[in-house]
Amino acid sequence: MRVHHLNCGTLRPLGGRLIDGQGGLLHQAEMVCHCLLIETGAGLVLVDTGLGEQGMRRPREWFGAQFSTLINPQPDLEQTPAAQIRALGLDPAEVRHIVLTHLDLDHAGGLADFPEATVHVYAEELRAATAPATQLARTRYRDIQFRHEPRWASYAEPGENWFGFQAVRQLDGLPPEILLVPLAGHTAGHAGVAVDTGAGWLLHAGDAYFYHGQMDPVRPHCTPGLSVFQVLMQTDGAKRRENLARLQELAATRADEVTMFSAHSAVELRQSRRTAA
Repeated sequence: MRVHHLNCGTLRPLGGRLIDGQGGLLHQAEMVCHCLLIETGAGLVLVDTGLGEQGMRRPREWFGAQFSTLINPQPDLEQTPAAQIRALGLDPAEVRHIVLTHLDLDHAGGLADFPEATVHVYAEELRAATAPATQLARTRYRDIQFRHEPRWASYAEPGENWFGFQAVRQLDGLPPEILLVPLAGHTAGHAGVAVDTGAGWLLHAGDAYFYHGQMDPVRPHCTPGLSVFQVLMQTDGAKRRENLARLQELAATRADEVTMFSAHSAVELRQSRRTAA
């Protein structure tokens, strides 16, 4: 399998170094939507979709006024997954499967760009998104993004052991090298997506953490703004903290076997691209 690291949406929230640890307080921070494109024998596979074409063209309608104002997604059609797939000389119509860390608006924003793809997600996440029970859920899950009626494939959590996590090892129609790893806390059915490249594992940890410094094996740390944001957006604080600790242990003890990254760190995206080059 060949894996490409894509930025499928640049986010420029205010807050400067309180968010990304760089520059002054008044500059716009840099965040990304780190997605994967995997070339497999079953066709092309996307891990998360980022903002999507409609999110680039009409962000306030696609994401809502709150996200558009506070998070400030940048309208760049060249960053849509379809445009980047074409730039690689591949056909977006060959995207047969999409594996999601979760259904937040900035991770599922491009689902409508691939209406024929099967969308793999944890069952608990699908329930939370399609029947939102809280104001936070109604804000983070956007019904407009699901109106094309995606072809869902949902999974319960129990599975086989993967570095101490009970992962779902066999996803319908996909090779066993792609796994869903339960990482609940940020959302009810949040997952990591693990990929066996043949030269080691990649773990897309989604929003289980936000800042690259949280995986520092000597001094784990996070910026103040993202520390607050993680708490504001969590659905289960105890589970989020437990899974964060497990990820930190994995990063500290198995870095030679597993390369981990989160969804929104520009630093980790650049590192991943350098390593893959």
